[in-house]
Amino acid sequence: MDIIFIDALRASTLIGIYPREKAMPQTIEISLQIGTSTASAGASDDIGDTIDYATVAERLRSELAARHFNLLERLAEYVATLLLEDFGATWVRVSIAKLGMMSGVQRVGVVIERGAAS
Repeated sequence: MDIIFIDALRASTLIGIYPREKAMPQTIEISLQIGTSTASAGASDDIGDTIDYATVAERLRSELAARHFNLLERLAEYVATLLLEDFGATWVRVSIAKLGMMSGVQRVGVVIERGAAS
């Protein structure tokens, strides 16, 4: 298995359980490792034979801007499912962090790994 990665993608979404978090979008940081075979793309040199990371980033920014999540865990599951089902990944590792949410803490977040159903 090969891995396509996107590191430290910034996106805006409504995330959180507190009233201020439900009213004002926050910038989150997403890092992805996307398991897939890149052999066809390596042979053809054609973007259509792989998962296009620019398309992934654009889709995530669009989808997340239109949604609200209470928990980072739910947001991570949403991202993992999107990559597995819509982009055909065989495995994903999704890391999502809120920035500057706690005094003296730079980032808080969650990391999950999921595989495609057999």
